[in-house]
Amino acid sequence: MKKTIIIGLCLTLALALIGTAAMAWGPGFGRGFGAGPGSGYPAIPNLTAEQSAQIKVLQEAFLKETEPLQKEMAAKGEELRGFRFAPNSDAAAVRAKQEDLFALRTQLQEKGNNLRAEVQKLLTPEQLAQLPAVGPGRGFGPVAGFGPGAGFGPMGGPRGRW
Repeated sequence: MKKTIIIGLCLTLALALIGTAAMAWGPGFGRGFGAGPGSGYPAIPNLTAEQSAQIKVLQEAFLKETEPLQKEMAAKGEELRGFRFAPNSDAAAVRAKQEDLFALRTQLQEKGNNLRAEVQKLLTPEQLAQLPAVGPGRGFGPVAGFGPGAGFGPMGGPRGRW
């Protein structure tokens, strides 16, 4: 009888620990932000360590440069939602906020295009010739948000298509 009680308590404790660990992750696709490895650039064939380091520096500079722009876009998006759902919203004010948001998005896309051009300058003609066969990338950073990592989501700008 003692053995059965001890085994039952051990199994209950193990189940509680496993359940706690599983619930600690929370809902979603796993740890942290982002879509995971390989979600930014398509795999550029035969990339040297120097090219990889230069691309990483360009990416980090791009993210640092665009972070204030993304924060401003998030703030303007919140203002726009506030205007849209206000009981006495003015159509002209909503349109003006939309134009502001579109202008910021255009700036972000231009910066993304500049980054893409800079990365392409680092590649050899052979690597550039193989890029179309690889296909477009999925995007940088967290999907659907402006959280840590200053990433792009559906409204965040370019999706890293090379």
